[in-house]
Amino acid sequence: MGSQANMDKMQQRQNYRNLWHTDLMRTIQNDPPYCCLSFWCGPCVSYMLRKRALYNDMSRYVCCAGYMPCSGRCGESRCPEFCLATEVVLCFGNSVASTRFLLQDEFNIQTTQCDNCIIGFMVCLQQIACIFSIVAMIVGSEEISEASQILSCLSDMVYCTVCACMQTQHKIEMDKRDGKFGPQPMAVPPVQQMSRLDQPYPSTVGYPPPAYGQPNHPPPPAYGQPTYPPPPAGYQR
Repeated sequence: MGSQANMDKMQQRQNYRNLWHTDLMRTIQNDPPYCCLSFWCGPCVSYMLRKRALYNDMSRYVCCAGYMPCSGRCGESRCPEFCLATEVVLCFGNSVASTRFLLQDEFNIQTTQCDNCIIGFMVCLQQIACIFSIVAMIVGSEEISEASQILSCLSDMVYCTVCACMQTQHKIEMDKRDGKFGPQPMAVPPVQQMSRLDQPYPSTVGYPPPAYGQPNHPPPPAYGQPTYPPPPAGYQR
């Protein structure tokens, strides 16, 4: 039941329409200090971001935000702070991904194709490095072993960099949620009433009301009375 619910949530995320306030490519540009902090102190930042995503209410904490089979079975209710610290240290990647899923489900945020490509490249590079390490262990070739070490180092650097950018992205999104980007934009003004061509007389909006007993428009002429203006004084027929 739990795995099926998680699969349903993954399908629902494909239909989300909102976007992250900043994508992974621009996180370093938008908040360089926090991105560096996330790179060098990833578990500490993951702890702070998960707590902030829960609105600092640790009674709502569940291991891996409820997205893993172990969620709810680790005694989180008795000591949530200790369980969260254990999660960010032993399962750092899962802690970052769980916070991401938590924010996506709360604000209906989709992951852009560019972000998917970056995350997919990180995962593929890790798999390639793992395959090279297994082949080097079986074959025993020094060249393959050196290549596997280079790939492992490169994959670790990409992994740490992408996780730092993801955590910075989460932080910027929660800054937006908490209103740290200044006042909200102005509301759309109400629709103003305008006169139409099919109206016999223009609208009175914006003009002073007529005096009591005075009609809103001139009365029509009497039957048989000419509608043209009278001749000027001194005119002779």
